[in-house]
Amino acid sequence: MLAVAVLAAGKGTRMCSAHPKVLQPLAGATLVDWVLESCELLNPQRRLLVVGHQAERVQQHVQRRHQQVEFVLQQPQRGTGHSVQQLLQPLGNFSGTLLVLNGDVPLLRSTTLGRLVEHHHRSGSAVTVLTACLEEPKGYGRVFCDERQRVRAVVEDRDCTDEQRRNRLVNGGVYCFHWPAVAAVLPQLKADNQQGELYLTDAVGLLNPATQLTVEDGTEIIGVNDRSQLAACEQVVQQRLRQQWLAAGVSFLDPVSCSLSAGTRFGRDVVVEPQSHFRGSNSIGDGCRIGPGALIEDSQLEADVEVTFSVVRQARLARGSVVGPFAHLRPGAVLGEHCKVGNFVEVKNSRLGPEVKASHLTYLGDAQLGRGVNVGAGTITANFDGASKHPTTIGEGSSIGANTVLVAPVTLGRDVTIAAGSTITKDVTDDALAIARCRQVQKKAWHKPAAAPHSSSATGGEIEPSSQGQAST
Repeated sequence: MLAVAVLAAGKGTRMCSAHPKVLQPLAGATLVDWVLESCELLNPQRRLLVVGHQAERVQQHVQRRHQQVEFVLQQPQRGTGHSVQQLLQPLGNFSGTLLVLNGDVPLLRSTTLGRLVEHHHRSGSAVTVLTACLEEPKGYGRVFCDERQRVRAVVEDRDCTDEQRRNRLVNGGVYCFHWPAVAAVLPQLKADNQQGELYLTDAVGLLNPATQLTVEDGTEIIGVNDRSQLAACEQVVQQRLRQQWLAAGVSFLDPVSCSLSAGTRFGRDVVVEPQSHFRGSNSIGDGCRIGPGALIEDSQLEADVEVTFSVVRQARLARGSVVGPFAHLRPGAVLGEHCKVGNFVEVKNSRLGPEVKASHLTYLGDAQLGRGVNVGAGTITANFDGASKHPTTIGEGSSIGANTVLVAPVTLGRDVTIAAGSTITKDVTDDALAIARCRQVQKKAWHKPAAAPHSSSATGGEIEPSSQGQAST
């Protein structure tokens, strides 16, 4: 049997943040989300999360996204060894393998963890430590092995001598334990170090045999203690995501200028142009063309959709829709097949039927538009009366003239035509022309009045004397 314990109790002081360190964002998820996801393919029988700082907040977040996680409170936080000591009671009858991960080490691959567990079982070790060989090992604990590559000791960086710091084999902070063996030595841990904490590495020194597995890609063990390390992890994740989707048939014309989220899924033959960004959970269908300069967030795009220089949030776009440039689809916007939402058009909580066209300078809020409606430039659905939002319904085949205001609640029938410049406050029946504007008045032979002469006082100057040298009267 396999149990996984993720240590997520730390405060993360160096992040200088009001948020727990494990809830810091990374490519559309949090650090702890990435760690929990990395062990899903192992199919563990038990999943435990050790929480401490802002424990309720961390627990609420994890419960929304991950099932069957058991929460263990560490209070106060006295180091990694103390954290694992909190598992003695919940794992009291457990006799299998315990995989220990840190909630701030988000780059571990599932395949690496699988290799670690397999190596641990095959070697019959009491503990197996995941290690890496780094060119710049500063800040990491060093792992010292004998001639048989069995672990003799793990020494924290701050406790190393100058000679020990020359060792480039570092501790990745990931361990496989035979639980009954480590449970027996955990009560023996002492805080004899500069930090005055209980180190889990001291438990490794008490177990025999102790082996290690060196990870091939040293970036996998990168931990996050400050904003700089978080940014470094973001770069690694973004590169991985881009490579994943390039291999799956997505074209990025300028990959490094684009950012992806872990929750975004692409179909084949998608083209992503420069400066395009994907956040949250997105589904991008086959043959879509996104960008340049697009932001897509928590949205579903069917096949052959185009979005250019626009923002799309919590919206659904059917096949063949065209959005932009400079359009804004807000939450609740639904576009039917082959819709066109163009220059400086904003759509909020509205459903546009197939082949609707709103090409310029328009606001559609809380509206329902039937098939083939054409919306003229400058049209506004006045949906808010200062207290409540109201709906606008436009029947299929209708044509809305330029510079029209539809004052909700209002319903227009099928094949209605609204004259340009109208303010519509009442329902319009099918097949009707509605005109709601002031009558045009023309006055013939009318000239603008001559402009009044500007006095010098009007410009703030002094009164000039007359040519005779006296003030004029």
